[in-house]
Amino acid sequence: MTELSPDQQPTGGLCPHCGAPGLRRWRPFCSKRCADVDLARWLRGDYRISGEDSLSSDAGEKDS
Repeated sequence: MTELSPDQQPTGGLCPHCGAPGLRRWRPFCSKRCADVDLARWLRGDYRISGEDSLSSDAGEKDS
């Protein structure tokens, strides 16, 4: 039986994108592809929290 390199060892968790076992190298993801998909979602703003823009409310207070 061949021993896995440290990068290829499972993390014990599941990939948040596809559900496959995560690998230490791409933690918490299972591959570079899943990590890149998640990064693209962050860059598009898919994970934004809806609410009032704090910059616009701060600017109004300074004008008073």
